[in-house]
Amino acid sequence: MSTDITRLISAAGGHPADLATAIDEVGPARCTEIAADEIAYRLDPPRLDPDTRIEVQLRLSHRDTTTDHLVGITDAGATHTQARSANPHATIHQDLGELLRQLLGPREAASAASRQVELRDAGNIESFRRPPAFFAATQRLLATLDHRDRPTLTELASRHESDKWGIHHYTQHYPRYFEPLRDRPLTVLEIGIGGFDNPTAGGASLRMWKHYFPRATIHGVDVHDKTPHAQQRIHILRADQSDPKALEEVVARTGPLDIVIDDGSHQNAHVLTTFHTLFPHVRDGGYYAIEDLQTSYWPRFGGTSEDLNSPHTSLGFLKTLVDGLNHEEVLASSPRDRAPTDRSVRSLHFHHNLAVLEKGVNLEGGGPDWVRYGPK
Repeated sequence: MSTDITRLISAAGGHPADLATAIDEVGPARCTEIAADEIAYRLDPPRLDPDTRIEVQLRLSHRDTTTDHLVGITDAGATHTQARSANPHATIHQDLGELLRQLLGPREAASAASRQVELRDAGNIESFRRPPAFFAATQRLLATLDHRDRPTLTELASRHESDKWGIHHYTQHYPRYFEPLRDRPLTVLEIGIGGFDNPTAGGASLRMWKHYFPRATIHGVDVHDKTPHAQQRIHILRADQSDPKALEEVVARTGPLDIVIDDGSHQNAHVLTTFHTLFPHVRDGGYYAIEDLQTSYWPRFGGTSEDLNSPHTSLGFLKTLVDGLNHEEVLASSPRDRAPTDRSVRSLHFHHNLAVLEKGVNLEGGGPDWVRYGPK
């Protein structure tokens, strides 16, 4: 799924000439709008009085063109509009390509060499005695650009009101797998948007993932209409996770996947159908997470607390993958059938009500026959 922002994300990780060409193709005005939207979304505002509004003017140059966008900061957050203020609290001049690389490129490639910041009343003696509130607001905006505001996943879960921390405690586990991928241009798919059949309810985790993965495209899938949650870098798809054909149509839209999080119906049969359909589409080096595995024990969700190894429950099935990790060690006399995942599940990690699978080649070689069977 190619969009203006995915084009810029790809170019921001490459040669400056490629990024300049991408800006020409997308258009400087549209690129500035994309940049302002990312800034406003990521910015963590300082504490401000309820009636205070700070205006920061962005003046971004590309070749012979300068585009203007105004970011408004209040205690509730930030907004943006294509406008020029007559008297902004602060003005930031910067090369458009450099700023896009800061926002959409790898973190280590970020630079602010062309930036110039003008603060209203910077020479006023009152500003020396007590820095005005817009100094702090501008600093928070610059921190967003410079990656100094690098919140943890748990902080983002709280900020966006996701139940992945508090109700659950998944955000303390995910970073050990996802943090090394954080600056990559990923395709992330989450099953289940939340809010049941209310179109405007839910979406908190999608917004958390968007903030945590600044270069990723986030896709949310739900059986109900959730289109109001669509925004820059968040795409909403409607599908029933119990229907393999519907899931294949989802992948036809998203393309290959880097991370899948199943936080859908939690019905055991649905979880297994979704895994068998989507896991083949996860790239090597990607991850597949299944949440709320407690339903494996609950008959209401198709689980059981009597047969804990039932292959028809989520956990019962996942336990069979442990043998798959060691498939090259299983003797030929074993009644175990080879599984499609034997060669493609590289690691398997369990936490309370959560499993995370790493996709990759699992062919490290088995033990020699003289060890397996003994000397002849």
